[in-house]
Amino acid sequence: MKQIIQTLLLASMTIFFALCLILFPEQALKASVRGLEIWWEIVFPSLLPFFITAELLIAFGIVSFLGVLFEPIMRPVFNVPGVGSFAWIMGMASGYPSGAKMSVQLREREQLTQAEAERLVSFTNASSPLFIFGAVAVGFFNDAKLGILIALSHYIGNAFVGVCMRFYARDMKQSKPDDTQKQSMLIRAFKKMHTSRMNDLRPFGEILGDAVVNSVKTLVMIGGFIMLFSVFTTLLYLVGITPFIALFMQNILSLLFMPVELALPLLSGLFEVTMGAQLISESTVDSLLAQMIVVSFILGFNGFSIQAQVASIIAKTDIRFAPYFFARILHGLFASLLTILLFNPLYVNKQSFLHTIVPASGRPGQSFSESMLHTFQQIGPLLTITCLAVALILMYRNVQRSDR
Repeated sequence: MKQIIQTLLLASMTIFFALCLILFPEQALKASVRGLEIWWEIVFPSLLPFFITAELLIAFGIVSFLGVLFEPIMRPVFNVPGVGSFAWIMGMASGYPSGAKMSVQLREREQLTQAEAERLVSFTNASSPLFIFGAVAVGFFNDAKLGILIALSHYIGNAFVGVCMRFYARDMKQSKPDDTQKQSMLIRAFKKMHTSRMNDLRPFGEILGDAVVNSVKTLVMIGGFIMLFSVFTTLLYLVGITPFIALFMQNILSLLFMPVELALPLLSGLFEVTMGAQLISESTVDSLLAQMIVVSFILGFNGFSIQAQVASIIAKTDIRFAPYFFARILHGLFASLLTILLFNPLYVNKQSFLHTIVPASGRPGQSFSESMLHTFQQIGPLLTITCLAVALILMYRNVQRSDR
């Protein structure tokens, strides 16, 4: 009976979505193009170098090298092996869903157990500094100083999530730390790196080609999800579902003594982070603190669009989605609370803290992150076309090689 209900529900949702596309073709097209532009100009060119580099670092054993060095930190604090430090650092540097992809790669190489991989996925999918400073702080709120508040709340909250999730599934199988303590850490790290590299029998050219192809495949999937959710959220608004749910969100916000005008932007952010952050910045709310609280929550929650990307990435492994989803709620709450605590010392009292970090001279908007964002928008499409062409050529050569 449960499966029958699920079948009817999925069929009804699909038919509803198809009817909406027929009723609102022009609006759906604009929403799809908007999602394509985000992927085309920003997401693909910014994430591709990180994805390819991650593939190479794993293949050449450098991740195993880092794993030995970071074992004394990652194991006691987060209850994951030292190799998890690679996914954590790269996840913060490149943004979601990089952490999920790298955690899956480590799980596929059996460097993590199922429980450790689920812990790692729960706190390695963070927003990138480029997005926080360039898009949100400067692009939406026109104030680079807000980026420091949002970033610290986001990343510290993410670390808190990792600490909390260390207690998850403690009764499941755990990997054992390296017990060869008689040798120095650097020697053990080098031996681990060399062994890992020797176990990969592929030649260098094949490793590089696989890195490009696998990275492009993942990014094409991410682009599809971005376009899908851009259209989906637009259609929900056009048929009146989003405003209806926003009424329920208003009641929740009023109970929390938050401006009810943020209900619709919050709901949009629960589906897609970029759209939600933009609507929050355009709202007529007088309280900047309230806006920052909601922005921090949706950044920590990731949005259903990114969660769907993560679910698709981990689907080919035994990593479960539920721990990741729970961690997203936890991250949103931690980030919101930290925003309340840090708002005065990091933003209001600028003379005591921010003047030591943000130069007083020059326009705040002329920041490194803004210039990087502008650069991606200029060269992003060209880089995307080039990389897609290279990936297609490599895939064609792989097919020819397999046919021989």
